[in-house]
Amino acid sequence: MLLFGAALAELIILIRLTPSFELADWIYLLQHLVVLGIALTRPPAAAQDHSLPASLAVAVSLTYPYAQIICLQWMTGQVEWPEGGLVLVTLAAGLSLLSLLLIGRLFGLRPALRGLATRGPYGLVRHPMYLAYVVGDIGYSLQEWNIGTALMVMAGWASLLYRIRAEERVLSQDSGWHAYVGTVRYRLVPGVW
Repeated sequence: MLLFGAALAELIILIRLTPSFELADWIYLLQHLVVLGIALTRPPAAAQDHSLPASLAVAVSLTYPYAQIICLQWMTGQVEWPEGGLVLVTLAAGLSLLSLLLIGRLFGLRPALRGLATRGPYGLVRHPMYLAYVVGDIGYSLQEWNIGTALMVMAGWASLLYRIRAEERVLSQDSGWHAYVGTVRYRLVPGVW
């Protein structure tokens, strides 16, 4: 229910706060519809992290993108390179949707064990959806940013780093985890980390 409620709330906020839809917005809209379907059909988790830090990291990662939009409505932002930003946001939206489609019914908000996704971008990095979020944040910041949005991005990235570690603690309970980590060495950025 948490996943369904969060996806529905995000879908409503996305529609209300987006003045005109571009390709990336349509991809994100489709992604939210896919998440609604996943929320209704996914299997229960074999293990799940319900800790307060994990809950806070989930809450921050769900809210910081929308907080940035609100912040930019209150305070003028600095425009850097809107065209380049749009390209990055569109690439990030595509990677995020592809990652979501490949992880499918294993997807969830909280760190949980429902199985391992190992195909497609999951064969290059262990958390391609989070990589998409980082690339998207860079793209949105190139379009427009201010000190408030920069602080929110840093908080959002801190929550993503925490979620990566929390998810890997839970996923390490899967019998195929160690072989997967041996094959896919990098968590977020190929060749770096």
